[in-house]
Amino acid sequence: MQTRIQGTVMPVLEVQLDPNESVFAESGELSWMTQSIQMTTHTQMGGGGGLLGMFKRVVGGGSLFMTEYRAMHASGEVAFATKVPGHIVPVSVSPSSEYMVHRHGFLCATPQVSIGVGFQQSLGAGIFGGDGFMLQKLGGTGTAWLELSGELIRKDLAPGETLRVHPGHVGAFQASVSFQITTVPGIKNAIFGGDGIFLAALTGPGTVWLQTLPISRLAHQIAEYLPRSEGNGRAVVGGGLLGGIVGSMLNGDNN
Repeated sequence: MQTRIQGTVMPVLEVQLDPNESVFAESGELSWMTQSIQMTTHTQMGGGGGLLGMFKRVVGGGSLFMTEYRAMHASGEVAFATKVPGHIVPVSVSPSSEYMVHRHGFLCATPQVSIGVGFQQSLGAGIFGGDGFMLQKLGGTGTAWLELSGELIRKDLAPGETLRVHPGHVGAFQASVSFQITTVPGIKNAIFGGDGIFLAALTGPGTVWLQTLPISRLAHQIAEYLPRSEGNGRAVVGGGLLGGIVGSMLNGDNN
């Protein structure tokens, strides 16, 4: 198996498979593949061999079905692209080197890698789209590729060293890193600080990968410019001057 990551802002992972080699990804992740690649969609990959394994994967934010891409009779290539601007990060997974990844961070992996729930906590509606905060745990043996959004910042934490992070910026970290959700100190900071009321406390030893563009924050920024309906059924678009111009066009007031 040979791999290469191409591109800068919107990178793509290309995996060159020898005959009978395979990788798996969540359903819908495929970008392109050559003719010799055979797709098989089922629930058995990612540690989902039984009902408990499937349950852990789904609770962790993964999908029920996984798709295996296998080269049949000849070498072939399969590719997976990022969904938002960001980076693709390869990690080597083993029983002594497991990883915790944000719920949308898994891109693909070799067959013996397993996916389960690593952390789940409800933080109230509206803070993370109403879904709370979830982490996937990557275990087993093999290589996994992670999709982290925005720029990528790596922090190597010494034993006992703690880094407090807005939860949306937590991309991935080694399982040796201790993780807990804490509240922002001080009532005025929590109410008027504008940064939310929760922080993730990450304590070493281990490596942490931070992402500068949380998908929830990106969605919030885009939502301001999406059309919305008024009571009379007319579409209104926010976003200042540009939003006003587009809104007028949508409303038919462009005379």
